[in-house]
Amino acid sequence: MISLAAIQQGLSDFVALGGWVVALLLCVSVIAGAAVLWKLWHLANLRIGAHARLAAALDLWQAGQRGAARQSLASARGPLAELTRRAMAAPEPQALRSRLQTETEIQAARSEAGMRLLDAIAQTAPLLGLFGTVLGMIEAFQTLQSAGASVDPAQLAGGIWVALLTTALGLGIAMPVSLFLSFVESRIARESQTAALMIEALCGPALPEGARARAERNRAVQTAGE
Repeated sequence: MISLAAIQQGLSDFVALGGWVVALLLCVSVIAGAAVLWKLWHLANLRIGAHARLAAALDLWQAGQRGAARQSLASARGPLAELTRRAMAAPEPQALRSRLQTETEIQAARSEAGMRLLDAIAQTAPLLGLFGTVLGMIEAFQTLQSAGASVDPAQLAGGIWVALLTTALGLGIAMPVSLFLSFVESRIARESQTAALMIEALCGPALPEGARARAERNRAVQTAGE
């Protein structure tokens, strides 16, 4: 089992190998990891994307089953479900369109908290890595110039790969953060679509009944008559 002292020694050697840029990138990676964990908790707390009951309640509402729609949402959690419950309890939900749009915009802005930090990390980490590589290459070529004619190729190669280490580390931080940002943005986009659907279902005209729905209703009436 690896001890804590061995891990600390390994990190110290790694930082000493790459210099202060590596140390800075390691700090950035810790911040990025903490921001990702917080954002996952934040999305779960806001119930982003978890709206199966809300969709079912809106279908019931559109079908004219107002009491069943309210009952379906009774145990649903999350700001959007709470907003829908409040709108359904109003005497005239159609008059609340502007208010609902404002509330959903506020909710969308709240769900985007922390994304600017993650975006800044995704853009800055590769640049920091490239900056460290440039500094390392400058140092390597200074060593080459000082050596004159007696150049050790192994020493030069060692300086180059150490310089490239910072770029690899910066890209290793930026790529997962970029993928996570894409995931979060897609979840928030679907949340905005659900909010727009909720507003239209509560405040807009009901959709006309489709041919399949009419056929099923007529079949149910005929079965009941028999």
